[in-house]
Amino acid sequence: MKLRLTLLILLVLILFVLSIFLGSVHIPAAEVFRTLVANLPHGFSSPEQGEAEGVYSYIILGSRLPSALTAALAGAGLATSGLLLQTAFHNPLAGPSILGISSGANLGVAIVMLAFGGSITAGLYTWNGYLAVVAAAFLGSLLIMGLLLLFSSLLKNNLMLLITGIMMGYITSSAISLLNFLASVDNIQSFLIWGMGNFNSVSMQQMPIFASLTLLGLVLALLLIKPLNAILLGEQYAVNLGIDIRRTRNLLLLATGLLTAVITAYCGPVAFLGLATPHVAFLLLGTSNHRILLPTTMLTGAVLALLCNILCTLPPVTVIPLNAVTPILGAPVILYIILRRKQ
Repeated sequence: MKLRLTLLILLVLILFVLSIFLGSVHIPAAEVFRTLVANLPHGFSSPEQGEAEGVYSYIILGSRLPSALTAALAGAGLATSGLLLQTAFHNPLAGPSILGISSGANLGVAIVMLAFGGSITAGLYTWNGYLAVVAAAFLGSLLIMGLLLLFSSLLKNNLMLLITGIMMGYITSSAISLLNFLASVDNIQSFLIWGMGNFNSVSMQQMPIFASLTLLGLVLALLLIKPLNAILLGEQYAVNLGIDIRRTRNLLLLATGLLTAVITAYCGPVAFLGLATPHVAFLLLGTSNHRILLPTTMLTGAVLALLCNILCTLPPVTVIPLNAVTPILGAPVILYIILRRKQ
């Protein structure tokens, strides 16, 4: 087990380095190394275009480095959310989008882009462009998460809570469809591009906020290892061990909601990573013990996200949308799980 964890950590580091050295624009390895070493004392602050560092420094420090960090954190966060939900609802096909939290982010962005043309005004303050999109996605996710926590205090059955989340997802999808019907062509195109997902939208200036919130969600998930292991054996068994099921469920929703809200707000709705990664981790380990499975899932999520990030940036000149790549890795895993369960 320790050997596999060590190999995963090594693989994360290798893919992280490759994400910085590889891209749609060819940069000599010596130039990449020189740029990183030269900026190490300055904390890798993103330079502005036209500074003395040149175009190479701008690409490396302003694009590749933050996208690699974003991919590693987002992959770990989405994978963790998927594992928490699959354990809590005893459903191998549960993912971060199943409770409607991602749909809430989609609705928030749809309102800003399709109804208001990309800007939010509140009193004397106005948010435009990317800041408005992030704020709308985050607020939409938090709204759905708040409703789920409210329903969690009213519903004792996990299945009923799961159905409630799915129904809220349908309601938000219906509202988005209506907004699409009424919006202009340009606004619809902007919304579709956001919905394709990407890891290139977090700058180094925004990284402290994104990383702090994501790490907070991951730490909260790690604190749930003991109750999650007890829930695997059945809720009645967990109650006999002194586990507060409702409190555990609320903390689980809080961790999942925080991770999904932050990652969706900054990266858009990322498909398949949260759904497929826990199964990959389980296949690697063959155990459901969350003391080992949860850290392995985090590392596996980081590996898959970094791999997707590299694949998106390999074509020359352009960058492929993230959700055009994630199904290639995620769909075969889900099909394998379905076929194995049938056998």
